[in-house]
Amino acid sequence: MSDNDVAVFFYGLFMDESLLTSRGIDPSDTTVGFVDGYRLRIGKRATLVPEQASRAYGVLMTIGRDEATALYADASLADYVPEPVSVTLPSGVIESAICYNLPPGALEGANSAYAESLLLLAKRLGFPDEYLDTIRTETNPGQANVGN
Repeated sequence: MSDNDVAVFFYGLFMDESLLTSRGIDPSDTTVGFVDGYRLRIGKRATLVPEQASRAYGVLMTIGRDEATALYADASLADYVPEPVSVTLPSGVIESAICYNLPPGALEGANSAYAESLLLLAKRLGFPDEYLDTIRTETNPGQANVGN
């Protein structure tokens, strides 16, 4: 990784490399992983919220710093802020990365199409069934308090 690159932990639809490529971003060093102490929440988009006993799965990728800044400069993503996270890889190695999340209380609305697309992507990436159940719960607000 060069000085111009940054390791980013994606947990939403940006886990799909082809989506990033379509936006002119060329990710490298792509691997699945998880962060402990966070829970996935889905509103109009997704975010991770601190929750001690939770685990959120995603994909760790290396992209250019300028690419990350440009990606989150889009009007629909401008509220997301980078924060440091520790990502556990399948090998057990822990990598430092940044993760873009909404500030507390900023998640709003609902987007079942987003949640359903995220569920399909998470299945394709081979995430554990219990995590897929988390996404399903977020997809079906009647099953739990979605609150977003």
